[in-house]
Amino acid sequence: MSSTNSFERQPPLPRDAIISFPGHHVMMVTFNRPKALNAMTSAAQYDLEALFSWYDNEPSLRCAIVTGAGRAFCAGMDLKEWNQTNARRANGEHASQPPMPRSGFGALSRRHGKKPVIAAVNGLAFGGGMEMVANVDLVFAANSAHFALPEAKRGVVALAGSLPRLARTIGRPRAMEMALTGKSITAAEAKDWGLVNAVVEDGTSDCEVLDRPVVKAALCCAAEIVDNSPDSVIISRAGIVAGWEDGSAENASRLLSENWEFALNEGENLHEGVKAFAEKRAPQWVDSKL
Repeated sequence: MSSTNSFERQPPLPRDAIISFPGHHVMMVTFNRPKALNAMTSAAQYDLEALFSWYDNEPSLRCAIVTGAGRAFCAGMDLKEWNQTNARRANGEHASQPPMPRSGFGALSRRHGKKPVIAAVNGLAFGGGMEMVANVDLVFAANSAHFALPEAKRGVVALAGSLPRLARTIGRPRAMEMALTGKSITAAEAKDWGLVNAVVEDGTSDCEVLDRPVVKAALCCAAEIVDNSPDSVIISRAGIVAGWEDGSAENASRLLSENWEFALNEGENLHEGVKAFAEKRAPQWVDSKL
């Protein structure tokens, strides 16, 4: 993490992840257990929940990217830890907290949040990794990336939020195929199914994370997002999420207007955007106060 960043409050440092700030107003989180294919422990997920809460409340940040170190994005839950937890339960011990936070696997699979998160999927996105992908806002995938919900092969179920979300995103038949067979799909299939925005070429095996084509694509998208009014981005995202979660376009439109229209109209950025257009200049956005 660069010491040159000036934040209202310094970010919490998560276990098993690296935080960086590779672009103006952009945070990147790199899952960092490459030898374990970035499988996540429960403690690491609670750390990520604290981090993404901080991100949503840090005015200077407007977009986040998540990716994985090594050859995987995330292979899901740490099954060794899960096995140990099962053994403790069999001995009558009780867990002090649920295995994952309220925001779901990796703090993303059920996250509502305020600001956008982009996934740069560099390799395997299995189990919990797939569940995170199902709920982030945009997805870029390397050509060699694969996506799967193999839970049924291990006697468990993808309970972190992806099943109903995938039914909406890729349709019931394809969601059933993934969940009931446990088969993996390629990046090209994922794009064809509407799960990812774009597929890009693979990086070399010794490529630094920031030099990977998939991360560069995510950074280019993030740069386009942060060039826009941060107020407009937050409210536009809220409208899409509301329609996706609720299923009623009219109800989502009503809630969007009731919850956000006054704040948008009273905000500095709306007035700046209109004024900049009239004066034929680039707008100078301020950090969102929403």
